[in-house]
Amino acid sequence: MSSVPPNTESPQASPAQAPVRTSEKFEPVRDLYERISAEIAKIYVGQDELVLGSLTALFAGGHVLIESVPGLGKTLFVRALGRVLGCECGRIQFTADLMPSDITGAPVYDMQRSEFRFRPGPVFTQFLLADEINRSPAKTHAALLEIMQEYRVTVDGTSHRVPKPFLVLATQNPLESEGTYNLPEAQLDRFMFKLRVDYPTADQEAEILKLHSQQVDLNQRLSDEIETVTNPEHILEVTQLCASVLIEESLVDYINKIVRATRSWPAFHIGGSPRAGLALMQSARTLAAFSGRDYAIPDDVVDIAVPAMRHRVQLTAEAEIEGRTTDEELTSLIRGIEVPRD
Repeated sequence: MSSVPPNTESPQASPAQAPVRTSEKFEPVRDLYERISAEIAKIYVGQDELVLGSLTALFAGGHVLIESVPGLGKTLFVRALGRVLGCECGRIQFTADLMPSDITGAPVYDMQRSEFRFRPGPVFTQFLLADEINRSPAKTHAALLEIMQEYRVTVDGTSHRVPKPFLVLATQNPLESEGTYNLPEAQLDRFMFKLRVDYPTADQEAEILKLHSQQVDLNQRLSDEIETVTNPEHILEVTQLCASVLIEESLVDYINKIVRATRSWPAFHIGGSPRAGLALMQSARTLAAFSGRDYAIPDDVVDIAVPAMRHRVQLTAEAEIEGRTTDEELTSLIRGIEVPRD
């Protein structure tokens, strides 16, 4: 994979700029990104937006909402990511009868000590796949979203911190509506990105058939074929380093204009919140670090703008009737914002 992350969403090319220079301080981050991507590609084919978006969210301290049909390898991706990064991973299958305590854990009575002790739930992991999150009642997925924000579980007045790094990849099915509960806007806003995972290309699907049709135990393949390239402590160090990437005032103004423009765009009746701007700032810094730079450029913002905002805006009824899409409208909006040239 190239040292520069793929341009997954490119509403426009930025104007001519000075030659991009890398920083010796951030070259290890670029190398780490390349190694992680290369290891994942050994067992997980394609889906560049998912890989790039998830890694960006991880090193920017965010979480990801994934919209896709079943069977596209989301569980495999989470397990491969956990193996490469040396982190624990888990999965929660959300159902209509799932209770908040099934996620967070609950006190259980210890017969030997004659007292209650807290039994941690499946949320106490580092990479969590929350499958079909919108199939549970609001109080259940709200419990997970609170943990995403606070990084802790409070039971009987006692707080229990979840381990860091902590990345939630929540999925929802775009086709099935029966038995689902739509996530409210305030809860959608807590996800840094909404990523769309589509069917693979013909060549990618042929590669998938070759890689995964031999009935080899997946645990064995993950152990034998994928190398662990880092660890949780190093991930937290890199996250702190990414936060130090420079963003010029002109780029801050560019991000601000994009977010504020969504609030007056004719096709949207709900625009982006300030949290959308924060997501763009944090992800632009991380993308710059992935490219080995100590400063962000407009391309970093453009590359991730649509995934960062597609779930934070809502089309008007008229726009939906006319067949417009959120991605198309966001692309048009971003093209109309003047790109900083210094």
